[in-house]
Amino acid sequence: MENQGIDIQVDRLRRTEYDDYSCWLQYTSISNREWVEHHQSLLSQIIVLNGSMVVKSAKQELFEAIKSMAGITPTLSNELTSQYGIVLATYKDHPSLTDHLSSEEFQNLNEEGYIITSFHSGSQRQLLIVGKTDIGVLYATFHLLRLIKMEENLDDLYIVESPKNQIRMINEWDNMDGSIERGYAGDSIYYENNRFTGDVDRLKDYARLLSSVGINGVSINNVNVHEIETNLITSRFLPDVARVAEIFRAYGIKTFLSANYASSIQLGGLDTADPLDKNVQECWIEKVKEIYSYIPDFGGFVVKADSEHRPGPFTYNRNHADGANMLARALKPFGGIVFWRCFVYNCLQDWRDRSTDRAKAAYDHFKPLDGEFLDNVVLQIKNGPMDFQVREPVSPLFGSMPNTNQVLEFQVSQEYTGQQKHLCYLVPQWKGVLDFDTYAVGEGATVKRIVNGELYNYQNSGITAVSNIGNDRNWTGHSLAQANFYGYGRLIWNPDLTAEEITEEWIRLTFGNDSEVVASVSSMLLKSWEIYENYTAPLGVGWMVNTDHHYGPNVDGYEYSVWGTYHFADCHGIGVNRTLKDGTGYTGQYFKENKDQYESVETCPDELLLFFHYVPYTHRLKSGVTVIQHIYNTHFEGVEQADKLVEDWKQLEGKIDYTRFGGILNRLQEQAKHSREWRDQINTYFYRKSGINDDLNRKIY
Repeated sequence: MENQGIDIQVDRLRRTEYDDYSCWLQYTSISNREWVEHHQSLLSQIIVLNGSMVVKSAKQELFEAIKSMAGITPTLSNELTSQYGIVLATYKDHPSLTDHLSSEEFQNLNEEGYIITSFHSGSQRQLLIVGKTDIGVLYATFHLLRLIKMEENLDDLYIVESPKNQIRMINEWDNMDGSIERGYAGDSIYYENNRFTGDVDRLKDYARLLSSVGINGVSINNVNVHEIETNLITSRFLPDVARVAEIFRAYGIKTFLSANYASSIQLGGLDTADPLDKNVQECWIEKVKEIYSYIPDFGGFVVKADSEHRPGPFTYNRNHADGANMLARALKPFGGIVFWRCFVYNCLQDWRDRSTDRAKAAYDHFKPLDGEFLDNVVLQIKNGPMDFQVREPVSPLFGSMPNTNQVLEFQVSQEYTGQQKHLCYLVPQWKGVLDFDTYAVGEGATVKRIVNGELYNYQNSGITAVSNIGNDRNWTGHSLAQANFYGYGRLIWNPDLTAEEITEEWIRLTFGNDSEVVASVSSMLLKSWEIYENYTAPLGVGWMVNTDHHYGPNVDGYEYSVWGTYHFADCHGIGVNRTLKDGTGYTGQYFKENKDQYESVETCPDELLLFFHYVPYTHRLKSGVTVIQHIYNTHFEGVEQADKLVEDWKQLEGKIDYTRFGGILNRLQEQAKHSREWRDQINTYFYRKSGINDDLNRKIY
């Protein structure tokens, strides 16, 4: 028996009080001493039967968490002779554990899966944490710690888990000057003043947070790669990237980099980035070899090309398959992947032309190329055809490319949903996307079945998202925005979890098990997306934000549009005609069932009506209310709901620690104030545009 090998700083993990830095890893003392006493023998020893770096991380996490939460200092052993304790092992290394486990169930697990089971026999009392591989042990350990924190009974556990998605990734949009594009929680945790920060402790804690919700890949720089970030793939910075990768590796996370497509010019000294040029191809082959000499398990590249002034293959009259495959061939010998973003459109189009439709661009560019991409290319597709709006339809690219790997891209960062100043919990929105039926092969062809590889047997697929973290002490600016981060990880691990399950889990881990806190905060979170939508952009019209920073109301705001509105509102009506009959034809990109639904005003869901149709202000929704009255009603209602968020939170004073209570209250009060600005600008605009009075005679300025 010994306690060596535990090198996490004890004081950094031990929490006597709740702390906004610890997010959902709140290892505070369990006040229910009866629970602790009941499980004391089980928690008093950790038996580790695998010596990998990842299992060592699991051991460290478990040791410190038990010590902090239960007040027990577990002994450590590497022998299975003890009668009690928690056993950490891999199935491969210790098949003898099948005496207590089903070997058939293990065979059915994927490589990151695990089984947690209680074992009792006479005086013997053990809890087996057995992974298919070492990363499964780590994920199972975090699962067990969730159960401990929520004071669940550990006596009769039999949990079998495998992640539903192979790729579960986060994209950081960090710049080396320390700023974060679309970052709303402080500066970068990686960079400052065009160098790495060297803050190992913070990066390690970030790795713990990521791993605890099952994230297995991170791209650590902005997809809009500036000149200094281009050098991340050179010997100038690769040693620093390798140090970051080492930290992440211990938690089962692969490191990726966003690459500048034109690096052969900027770094290779060539005068071209033509993907079919032999010198360009050789330049990338040598560059990839250099990267892997520093980082043997380097994940690969994320690439934004030919969009919003980024370089790409279009310059050389090549297509996206040409560009992506060039990089893929260089990465192939090392097992690397190219994530090629489908966010491609001509931002300099004349938006006055109503036949011009940005929504169509991704499908038009990529659908014709199905089957032309190599198997280590993954197309990265935003959840909607536009740009992470509060409400937009699911991208028609999902299901339309059966021969091309795909990942779904979400945005955890609240670029268009309040920028982490407003509470807007996005898990319900993401659930709707994942459950959306594309009808690609008939009924049941949901997005979640496409991106998990089930429907088309993709070799590489899954889900990625833009991160919402920064170096603010609470990581996300608004402490309640941590729920989006946590919820994203849990949802992509298992898209069949309900929003309610994920929400309750996060609250109990983050604030404790008080039933009033759980009920109140759960209600606030689950209603917040609808509340935000009510006082901002109605019926799927989107945008209506200031163009330079995407925060605050600007009814005619639309990025890159210097010619006027996006929503085409005039004195007669509002909306974008995207029908096949006499509009942009966008509805035709969907499979028949969805195409027919969206094509008709009568069958189009009201919440997306203005995305697909131009209608008079007097058009009656399925609720019986006219469009203009709906705009008035929802904006007044949204303000009332935002006020109620403040009042609901105030009722929890004394049940939430002082720091988090005050910080969240300030954010909610700012949201309530800002909702009035939204209400007044939107309602006034459409009152003046339509000339139609509010039926309830409320004051519109």
